[in-house]
Amino acid sequence: MTQFDYPELDEKLYREVLPNGLTVAVVPRRGFARSIAYFVTNFGSIHTDFRLEGEEYRAPAGVAHYLEHKLFDLPGGRDVTAEFAALGATVNAFTSYDMTAYYFTCTQEFDQCLRLLLEFVSTPYFTSESVERERGIIDQEIGMNLDAPDSVIFDSLMAAMYENHPIRIPILGTRDSIREITPETLELCHRAFYTPGNMLLCVIGDVDPEAVKQAALEVLGAEKRPMGAKQNHWPEEMTPVLPQTACAMEVAMPTFSLAFKCEPVGMGSQAIRQEMVADLAAEVLFGESSALYLSLYEQGLIDSSFGGGFETLEGCAMLCASGDSDDPYAVRDAILRQAEQLVETGIGQEEFLRLKRSALGRRIRGLDSLDGTCFRVCAYHFSEFDYFRFPEIYRDIQKEEILCFLSRVVRRERCAISVIKPLEEEES
Repeated sequence: MTQFDYPELDEKLYREVLPNGLTVAVVPRRGFARSIAYFVTNFGSIHTDFRLEGEEYRAPAGVAHYLEHKLFDLPGGRDVTAEFAALGATVNAFTSYDMTAYYFTCTQEFDQCLRLLLEFVSTPYFTSESVERERGIIDQEIGMNLDAPDSVIFDSLMAAMYENHPIRIPILGTRDSIREITPETLELCHRAFYTPGNMLLCVIGDVDPEAVKQAALEVLGAEKRPMGAKQNHWPEEMTPVLPQTACAMEVAMPTFSLAFKCEPVGMGSQAIRQEMVADLAAEVLFGESSALYLSLYEQGLIDSSFGGGFETLEGCAMLCASGDSDDPYAVRDAILRQAEQLVETGIGQEEFLRLKRSALGRRIRGLDSLDGTCFRVCAYHFSEFDYFRFPEIYRDIQKEEILCFLSRVVRRERCAISVIKPLEEEES
C-alpha cells in the first residue's frame, strides 16, 4: 500500500485501490486500544435515478435507508449484531443523503470483526417476509420523525428551498414510497451500488495495513463488477421555492431554521476550499464570538440553542442557522443586516487570522476522535479530496474570499425560513 505522510498533523495514511475497484484507506494509531472500521458506499437517499448495464431505473424514495436496515439479515437466521457482540465489538450503520456507512468499533478480535463487516455488507439476503416486516418498522420511524420538531422543521425548510433536488424528500422516504420497495428493488440497488468500485473501506487503529488489504481481497474477491451510473440532473434557481413556511407543534417556544441557497461546490480541492471559506463566513457572521451573536443574545432573541454553518451535498449547498427564538424573523433580518455591514466595512486582519487559527485548531483537535476522523476521511474521499490536506487549504484562504461569499450568498432573495410555533400561540 502507498504511504502518505502529513508531518504537520503527525498522521500517516496507507491507501490502495484493489483489483476489484475497492479503495482501502488505513490510518495507523500505534498504541491505541480501540480500532474502528467504516465500510461505506457512495449511495445515499438522493441517488434514486441510475443506469445499470444499459438499463435506466428509478428507485422509490427511501430505498437506501431501507437497504441499510435489511443488510443486517444474513442467511440461516444469523444475527449480525449478536455476532459482533460475541467478539466484544459494537456495530452500527447510518444512511445520509449521499452515502451509507456500516461500521464497528472493537478492542479485540479486529480481524474477525473486519471480515464479518465485509461479509454482511456484501451479502444481499432479502425475503418477502422480512422486507414486509421491515416496512412496518420504517413506517413507525417515519411517524416518529413526523412528530419530532427538529425533523419537521428541516424537512419543511428543504421543501421550501429546493424545487428539483431530492434533498427535499426525507432520507427515510415517505409512507407511500416505502410501500413500493420490494426484495427485487433492494437486490437491484445492492447490485448497482454495493460493488467494490463504488465503496471505501477506512480503518483507524493499531492495525496492519497489509492485513486489512488482505482481508478485503479474501472476503470480496478480486473481480471487478458492473456499477450503477447515477443520473443526477437537478437544475435549481438560486431563489427558494418559498421564502418562508410555518406550522404549529407541541414546542415550548418558537423554533426556526433558515438557509441561504448557494451554488453547488463540485468536487476536489477547489470545492473543499469553497466549503472552508463558507465555514469561516458563518463564523464571522454569526459564530459564538461574533458581534451579531452577542447582540442577539443580549436582546434575548437567541439562546444557547442558536448555531449554524455551511452544508454541502452533491448538487446543492447552503448556509444555515437555527435555534429557538420568540422572533425568528427578527433574527433573519439581523443576519442580513450584519452581512451587509461586514461587506461594507470589511474584516480586520487580526480578526481574520484569529478566525483561521480557531477553525484550523478545531479541525486538528477533531482528529482525536477516531469516529469523527473515520467519517471525514470517507466523506471527503467521495468528494475527491484527501482530508488530511485541510491545513494547506486553510492557510491559503484570503479574507476577500469570505467577503465575496457573504456579498453573493447572504441576500434576502436567496433565503428561506421555516418556523414552528407553539400550539397555543397558533390557536390564539
